[in-house]
Amino acid sequence: DQDRLSDALRKLSDEDPTFVVRFNEETGQTVMSGMGELHLEVLVDRMRREFSVEAQVGRPRVSYRETLTRPYRSDARFVRQTGGHGQYGHVVLDLEPLDQGEGIQFVNGIAGGVIPREYIPAVERGVREALDNGPLGGYPLVDLKVTLVDGSYHTVDSSEMAFRSAGMMGIREGVSKAGPILLEPIADLEVVTPGEFLSDVIGDLGTRRAQIRTIEGQEGIQTVRALVPLGETFSYTTALRSITQGRASYTMEFRHYEPVPEGLLRTLL
Repeated sequence: DQDRLSDALRKLSDEDPTFVVRFNEETGQTVMSGMGELHLEVLVDRMRREFSVEAQVGRPRVSYRETLTRPYRSDARFVRQTGGHGQYGHVVLDLEPLDQGEGIQFVNGIAGGVIPREYIPAVERGVREALDNGPLGGYPLVDLKVTLVDGSYHTVDSSEMAFRSAGMMGIREGVSKAGPILLEPIADLEVVTPGEFLSDVIGDLGTRRAQIRTIEGQEGIQTVRALVPLGETFSYTTALRSITQGRASYTMEFRHYEPVPEGLLRTLL
């Protein structure tokens, strides 16, 4: 079915240069873009009729992120004994939130050889793998410093696999206790509209949790600049066309991430 879907989408995009298809690896969705909702509905109908492809069609998923709000020290031991050599890895990790945009930092703070140097990269691999799945909704964690401060090893039972597993356990235990919050992508939106529709445009943006930044222009043409959650912008093309009789236009680009309001968390998770 996936092959038939890919073939149908390729043929449709070859026929129609305004129809764009891409695969979003983060959400696992095939994302279709076109001239509007009606345009996409026609193409989905053609997929069913001409190519016999039935696909689940819906809104694109939003790429949320997670981060922490307070530091936490996590102490994790990975111990397995199954006859013969066992598995042993023990790490102590300090988790600290960072400012927005600083990314993920891993620091080796081990002194005195309490964990042999050859196992440190395995700990980092486990840490980074675990940070790909946050405790709230399984979204990647961002802007976080992880310092390996202590631990222990066994001369016979320790291995790279054991320390990688210990690193993952330390993260999974720690992030859930360090005040995790959900972050949503915020977009810079600029709307150019005839002045007669200005109040309708602003009213519609208000229903989308937008923060109006500036309103500029003359009587005839007004430019509205706002910050708006990306999750609130689906179907905006159709809505703007409807309230301005097709006479307004807009541009939008990603700006940053912000914490999701408390009242919305239940609907998202």
